[in-house]
Amino acid sequence: MSYIGVDVGTSVIKAALFDDAGEQCALESAPARVVSPHEAWFEQDMEEVLAAVAIVVRGLLKSAAAQTAGPPTLLALTGQGDGVWLVDGAGRAVRPAVSWMDARAAGIADRWQADGVSETVFRRTGGAMFPGCPAPVLAWLDAHEPRVLDRAVTAAYCKDVVMQRLTGVRATDTSDAALPFLDPVTRTYATDVLDACGLAHRADLLAPVVEPGPTGVLNDEGAALLGLAVGTPVSAGPFDLPACARGSGVDEPGAGHLIVGTTLACQVVIDGLDMSGEPAGLTLPLGRPDRWLRSMPAMVGTAALDWVLALIGRTHDGVDELLAASVPGAHGVRCLPYFSPAGERAPFLESGARARLDGLTVQTTPADVVRAVCEGIAYAARHCFEAAGLSGDVAICGGGVRSKHWLRLFADVLGRPVHVAPSAEVGAYGAVLAGIAATGLDADTGAWATTRAAATTVVGPGADSTRLYAGEYDRYRATVDRARTDWKERQV
Repeated sequence: MSYIGVDVGTSVIKAALFDDAGEQCALESAPARVVSPHEAWFEQDMEEVLAAVAIVVRGLLKSAAAQTAGPPTLLALTGQGDGVWLVDGAGRAVRPAVSWMDARAAGIADRWQADGVSETVFRRTGGAMFPGCPAPVLAWLDAHEPRVLDRAVTAAYCKDVVMQRLTGVRATDTSDAALPFLDPVTRTYATDVLDACGLAHRADLLAPVVEPGPTGVLNDEGAALLGLAVGTPVSAGPFDLPACARGSGVDEPGAGHLIVGTTLACQVVIDGLDMSGEPAGLTLPLGRPDRWLRSMPAMVGTAALDWVLALIGRTHDGVDELLAASVPGAHGVRCLPYFSPAGERAPFLESGARARLDGLTVQTTPADVVRAVCEGIAYAARHCFEAAGLSGDVAICGGGVRSKHWLRLFADVLGRPVHVAPSAEVGAYGAVLAGIAATGLDADTGAWATTRAAATTVVGPGADSTRLYAGEYDRYRATVDRARTDWKERQV
């Protein structure tokens, strides 16, 4: 038997093949295009996304591993969360998808924060609303494009659009539905949240919630698109954040999970709901009634590093060299890594948050700037984990972990070991695990977990660097507090 996991990311779409022992044996990837038709608007074409899914699955099927393994037993989907993907009854777009990165609804999000709507919703669901969250985006569309909403049948999430086109199934899972309309206890839509957001009259746009997750089989259209047999089992969900946590084996209360990708996602497993504290982040169901993820997905992770590398004319292949050419503390250069035009959503909500580089002189080198940005992102991760209640070790994944120096830097800043999974595509793997559970397929996933745990790499913190970074982190937090006051004053 073999299993295909597809991760429909924002900038890259990937398909991974796993054998009957749960080992990743092949991988295909294709770029995904994000367009910006207006300043701070970010959209995607659903047909382009589906075409990229077809490219990676068909490419995977041509691999030697797939030829040996035979037809896959399961196609499991995960992908980016948030945003709004408006489709008709056949799952076809009625307008381009609004990405989670989009900031057109910033004014609505700010108004809701000022008048208490955001806090009301957070105390109810454990989810903080930011500009690219479905609620403010839907409210913006309701105000500016009501006829488009009238034509739509579903305000869907990315993976659910792919699922509907491949199988005809219109549904979502509890992780995507949690953003932000789901009651985390009953796992049903909270009508009072829809009322608070002024969206009760659009409730019919929300797809049915299915636990443990939507399942179906490939229809004629899906089979023709992917080159798989009609009737192949398909599952959808969870979306990429909880899928990566599941794929990394993070399930005990207090354990942490860090995704160093386009989003810097910091997550902690909790066994009890706590809606107190400053509204920020998400509370996501984690596959059983007494487990949730307290998720703090900061807006910018590797995207900040991409920006500075482009600025100095370097690529990711040179990151380790650049980090080694500077020193911990980056010769006094410091960074607040809030590069998203939509501001920040974790561990605080500030649509006006902006990045800063301080301490520059004519003697500052490109290596110092790169190290300062990498350190700033690591400090942001520690800030998020403190807000989420981290008490255990951290599993880490994502494109950023390809840099061994940055991986060590995260361990030093967090002051605790970080565990690196043996295969890179933990999101696709987590989707496969969830799909096996949802479809009832016979697979010894417990044995898979034991094998993967034995192959996990553990990187521990260094004592001297940890002490230095503890002091630098205190300085970072004080700078963030001052900056938040400045951001608020600029918005008045």
